[in-house]
Amino acid sequence: MSQALYRTYRPENWDEVKGQEPIVNALRASIDAGNPAHAYLFAGGRGTGKTSVARIFARALGCAPEDIYEIDAASNRGIDDIRELREAVRTLPFMSPYKVYIIDEVHMLTKDSFNALLKTLEEPPKHVIFILATTEPHKLLDTVVSRCQVFSFKKPGMETLKDIVRDVATKEGYTLDASSAGLIALLGDGSFRDTLGMLQKVIGASKDKTLSREEVEKITGAPSSQAVNDLVAAVAYKDGPKGLAALGAAKEANVAMDVYAALVLRMMRAVLLLRFDQSMRPVLAEDFSEDDMAFAETLAKDAKARINSDVLRAFITAHNEIPRAFIPELPLELALMDSVGDRL
Repeated sequence: MSQALYRTYRPENWDEVKGQEPIVNALRASIDAGNPAHAYLFAGGRGTGKTSVARIFARALGCAPEDIYEIDAASNRGIDDIRELREAVRTLPFMSPYKVYIIDEVHMLTKDSFNALLKTLEEPPKHVIFILATTEPHKLLDTVVSRCQVFSFKKPGMETLKDIVRDVATKEGYTLDASSAGLIALLGDGSFRDTLGMLQKVIGASKDKTLSREEVEKITGAPSSQAVNDLVAAVAYKDGPKGLAALGAAKEANVAMDVYAALVLRMMRAVLLLRFDQSMRPVLAEDFSEDDMAFAETLAKDAKARINSDVLRAFITAHNEIPRAFIPELPLELALMDSVGDRL
């Protein structure tokens, strides 16, 4: 593999951009109308496509590579850097209708740098367009944000990421089932870049061209289906010791508790959906192995299995609290205790 998958499969045109359709439509419409803004702010989590869309937008404006400037604000954040930028924008493009300046991680600029940039940002030369990109828009001055047309990049959904995983794996000559693709997508945590990085990790360690669920679990350190199902079963049948044993085994295996919680929630959700609507089975089967689907269906049909909306809410709360917990498994332990009640 000559380069990272996220670089190889970075979108190069509007049609290849996935999960940001409203933004793509708005930007394309502004170009078609011949009315692009003088400054944009692209805000969103890491790996959601901000820089890729900025590059595509610049090219769609008719800019040649010589007239597209990418600046990393993390390493060019000082007042002198901004003064140089202010001087540079005055010169005309080499061979394009515009000069486009893409300033990545713009929140890293110093306060003095922001202040120095404000006037240029508000009234740039007619041939200049700024695209500011940030993962932390709350750190920007209101005066900066107000001078930009703001686009919020959303995390891509699981289905979008799963489709990309399967598509890229196929192009690389590998096969994987829907369950394996779904796990890689979940581990990517809403980032195109991180998802493809996870796929590359699995491909790099695979001994053949078939990527099984077990292989993905082993290479990524994700909890096994058995570990997930053991905790779900413990909750369903109010078996506290079994639940604590499952959590203990996950800790010993150095499993990331937020990932563990997410997979437990996914299984609990499947049980509830199957209980209320059996027509959901074909949809859910896309995300689970046959054994996991059989497990979910068994719990869904068992009136004694206490998987309900209150249990789901308890584990949603636990998942959200894990990043802030001093002991990562503690929120899950508390959710387990709340769910099994006096049997613990």
